[in-house]
Amino acid sequence: PRISTHSDCIIRKEQEDCLEKIRRASALSPLNESAPGCPGMWDNITCWKSASVGEIVFVKCPPLFTIIKSEDGKVPFSFLHLFCGFDLLNSTGQILLGDISRNCTEEGWSEPFPHYYDACGFDENETESENQDYYFLSVKALYTVGYSTSLVSLTTAMVILCRFRKLHCTRNFIHMNLFVSFILRAISVFIKDGILYAEQDSNRCFISTVECKAVMVFFHYCVMSNYFWLFIEGLYLFTLLVETFFPERRYFYWYTIIGWGTPTICVTVWAVLRLHFDDTGCWEMNDNTALWWVIKGPVVGSIMINFVLFIGIIVILVQKLQSPDIGGNESSIYLRLARSTLLLIPLFGIHYTVFAFSPENVSKRERLVFELGLGSFQGFVVAVLYCFLNGEVQSEIKRKWRSWKVNRYFAVDFKHRHPSLASSGVNGGTQLSILSKSSSQIRMSSINAENLAT
Repeated sequence: PRISTHSDCIIRKEQEDCLEKIRRASALSPLNESAPGCPGMWDNITCWKSASVGEIVFVKCPPLFTIIKSEDGKVPFSFLHLFCGFDLLNSTGQILLGDISRNCTEEGWSEPFPHYYDACGFDENETESENQDYYFLSVKALYTVGYSTSLVSLTTAMVILCRFRKLHCTRNFIHMNLFVSFILRAISVFIKDGILYAEQDSNRCFISTVECKAVMVFFHYCVMSNYFWLFIEGLYLFTLLVETFFPERRYFYWYTIIGWGTPTICVTVWAVLRLHFDDTGCWEMNDNTALWWVIKGPVVGSIMINFVLFIGIIVILVQKLQSPDIGGNESSIYLRLARSTLLLIPLFGIHYTVFAFSPENVSKRERLVFELGLGSFQGFVVAVLYCFLNGEVQSEIKRKWRSWKVNRYFAVDFKHRHPSLASSGVNGGTQLSILSKSSSQIRMSSINAENLAT
């Protein structure tokens, strides 16, 4: 997304609101043409109410500057707010800036004092704006590559886990649901980018269609489901370590309800509230903090609980590794612990806690790269660690590969040894299966004969 596009959207909206206020004020108290004064106006940046000669009018810094102003004066809140799901404004809802004044004279309005850029702490610099655009384009390219890589690797992992029946168990079923949530999250990001940023002009900001609102609902549902399945992974592993025996199938039923059902309820409630109380634009901006907490609250809660579960699992691992039943010296114990910890971090989404508990108006650039750029590769890392590098998966793939090579070898060998049978319309695979069945029947009959003889 381009900063200029967001700025145009804000300016156009403020202009419409200003002109509407001026029309209402003129209808309520028409300006007396015999008395000199200054009519209300829109100066392409902010709105000025009508005033009489000699009157000084003060206005706060325009919302445009409030939006784009940050601690480093570069990161707009809307970009992080939209993609990472967190507000970047402080508790008061705005950043305190200066006032601008105009004096109504007999010749009309005076120039604003002080200048907008001086009062609002913003320096309009063409080179910096270009660098800013380049920065956000780089971040967009980074998360596009990340989500594309994750999408391909997760799809491959899903095919592998679904293809081999020996890999079907509760643990892998939970992994598969997590993979699906990552896949849906990547797809929803691409759909959202395609819908919201297809139009390059500012007119798209005033489009309020059912299509774009449905895309935002789908996007928030996918992101929220992803967080909750990360929570399910942590909850399942913690339960597995704490309880010696528990009915996995019954637990999996509740896991499914929590993983897919809770986001459905939260997003539905949020959509209904948006429709009744804040039905503006395509719902891509969340200016109403109270409504946004319907989604943000459960997500932050799941991150907090997962962090506690992560600490609990590390404590249990330390106790188990220090047990006398487990051999090895102290260095090997710490090595195992470090490896287990690194494996659990992407599965639990622990990296989200880096900024989840920090003030939301701090380190915005770092948060943008960390949560949006690097976070897009999380699906790829999870697929590699819990599918491609999994010992069970590797052994099953090797077994299937060896079986395929053996079957292929015997099929080719049978074709060369018995060309007449191979050309009779029955393929080598069928002949091989017939021979296998015959040989097994012969072995069974010989065993039965030996048993009868004894």
